[in-house]
Amino acid sequence: MMTTHEMSRLAGVSIRTLQYYDKIGLLHPTGYTDAGYRLYDDADLERLQHILLFRELEFPLKDIRKIMESPDFDRSKALEQQIALLKLKKEHLEHLINFAVGIKMSGVKNMDFSVFDRSKLDEYAEQAKAAWGNSPQYKEFEEKTKGRSKKEDQLLADQCMLIFREFGEIRDEDPASDKAQALVTKLQKFFTEHFYHCTDEILSGLGKLYSGGGDFTKNIDQYGGEGTAVFVDQAIRIYCKSSI
Repeated sequence: MMTTHEMSRLAGVSIRTLQYYDKIGLLHPTGYTDAGYRLYDDADLERLQHILLFRELEFPLKDIRKIMESPDFDRSKALEQQIALLKLKKEHLEHLINFAVGIKMSGVKNMDFSVFDRSKLDEYAEQAKAAWGNSPQYKEFEEKTKGRSKKEDQLLADQCMLIFREFGEIRDEDPASDKAQALVTKLQKFFTEHFYHCTDEILSGLGKLYSGGGDFTKNIDQYGGEGTAVFVDQAIRIYCKSSI
């Protein structure tokens, strides 16, 4: 576990930036010390890496949060997009450097402004952003969550975590049991009612997300006890196979 100061020093960002990311819901710490100081783990550091890569590409914070909270967010896919965008940015910067060096060496006024054209980079960036917000599920998610207050959002988040707590109470049992399968049904209906139509395919993807480490695993295990996230994933897999 790392303190805010250690996280700041390791990642090269200011303490104030980490505090702000926490405030806007972009990066919450894993926990707090008895004195109330923030504590971060490796999963938080991984999330911060994605955030900083998007920031290097000049994505606004609201867009970064939208991408990372998208129901179909995939870390590998995001990294591929970030690499492609960074290569385009590198190419753009190399053209600018060569342009500036050429002017310095020749001392000639160069009236060619094509080197400043960022359209290729900007176009790919917009495509990357759109890729996370154009799915039917995300559009439904935006529609259903539009106009909700922070208090209402928190209430729904608490209700969802109560379902995970129920999972935690039976995590030592068979994930194929009637109790576990009933909870999977309850979870799927909860998402469909409050966020987006949660198909078996999406539910299966959520299960993998829950057990894959990072914030999801950490938060679910915090509510239900260690191993709850993996148990939920196992129960979901069984449920989705039986639905085929």
